[in-house]
Amino acid sequence: MFFAPERLPVVRRWIFHTECLDDLDHIKHFQRSDFKDLFVAMNGMHVTIRLLDPPLHEFLPRPEQVHEKVAEELGFGKDVKSMLARIDSMHEENPMLGLRGCRLGIVKPDFTKMQVEAIMLAAADFMEECPEKAKVHPRIMIPLIGSISEYKNQALIIKSEAERVKAERGLDIPYEIGTMIEVPRAALVSDKIAALVDDEDGKPLCTFFSYGTNDLTQMTMGISRDDSNGFIPRYLELGIFEDDPFQTIDEEGVGYMVKHSASLGKTVNPNISLSVCGEHGGDPKSIEFFDSLGLNYVSCSPYRVPVARLAAGQIRVKRRMEAAAKAEASQHRGVAEKAREAGLAVVHKVAEMMHQ
Repeated sequence: MFFAPERLPVVRRWIFHTECLDDLDHIKHFQRSDFKDLFVAMNGMHVTIRLLDPPLHEFLPRPEQVHEKVAEELGFGKDVKSMLARIDSMHEENPMLGLRGCRLGIVKPDFTKMQVEAIMLAAADFMEECPEKAKVHPRIMIPLIGSISEYKNQALIIKSEAERVKAERGLDIPYEIGTMIEVPRAALVSDKIAALVDDEDGKPLCTFFSYGTNDLTQMTMGISRDDSNGFIPRYLELGIFEDDPFQTIDEEGVGYMVKHSASLGKTVNPNISLSVCGEHGGDPKSIEFFDSLGLNYVSCSPYRVPVARLAAGQIRVKRRMEAAAKAEASQHRGVAEKAREAGLAVVHKVAEMMHQ
C-alpha cells in the first residue's frame, strides 16, 4: 500500500513535514482506493483493518541513498545535509518499542483521522455504487496498546471520525472498533479494555480482540524475533525449547497470556470476538491450542492459509468425534446405571419376600 514507487515519496514527505496536510490528503486518496477494492473483494464479510503499525524509520531512505534529487523530491530543496540531520533526529535505538502503533496516532491524531476517513469513505463509495449488492462491515483495529487510556484516546477519535463520515454521506455504515493485544500489559487489563464505553452515549467502545502473537511472544519472552536465529536453533538441539516460539505458540507462557486475556474479555462481554493475527495462526499445533480457548478465527500470511484451513477442519472433526465418544460413553453409563438400579430392585423384592 505504501511502498509503491509513486506512493513512497508522498509518505516520506508527510513523515518529514507532518504539518503538510496536502501529502496526508494524498495518502488518504490512495488508501481510500485500496480499501474500496478490498471491500469489493470481501463483499458480505467483516473486514478487519489494522491502523498503521510499523515504525516510521521503515519508510525512510537510508543515509547512503540520500542525494540532491531525493532531497529535492522530499521537500528539502537540494540541502542534503539538512535532510540527513532530519533522518538522524528521528533515529530510535529500539524502534519496535518506539513511536509506532497507537503511539503514532496519539502523537499525530490527524494520521488516525485520515485512515478512518479513508476506510469509511471507501465503504460509502461502494455502498453508493452498488446499493443492492454492497454489504460492507469494516472492523477498525488499534495496534500496540498497553493501557486503557491509550485505547480510549484512539477509540474516541475513530468513532468521532466514522460518525462524521456516516452523517455527511447519509449512510448507515456498520463498523466496529477493537484492538490488537500484543503488549503483555494489555493482556493483563483486558477486562477493563472490554468494559470501556463512550461517556456520551454509554455504548461499548471495544467489540473485538485480535492477539498479535508475534509481538506478544517477543515482549513476553524478551526475545527479538529478528535476532533469534543466533541461538534458537541451538536451543532446539539442546531441548531447551521444544518448538521455535515464533512458529508454535509457547502455551505455558505466551499462551497463558492469551488464555487469561480471553477469559477476562469474555467475563465482561460474552460476545466479544477473539482471534489471532500472526505466524502462529498458520501453525496446526497452535491452531488447536487457540481452538481449545474458544477463539473465533485465526489470521496468517497468505501462503499459510491452506494449512490453517486444513488444520481448522481437522480440529473440528476431532472435536466432534470426541463429543460423540463422550456422549456414547455417557449413554453406556446410563444403561449400566439403569441395569444396576433394576438389579437392586430385584434384590430388594427377593429380600422382602424372604422376610415375609
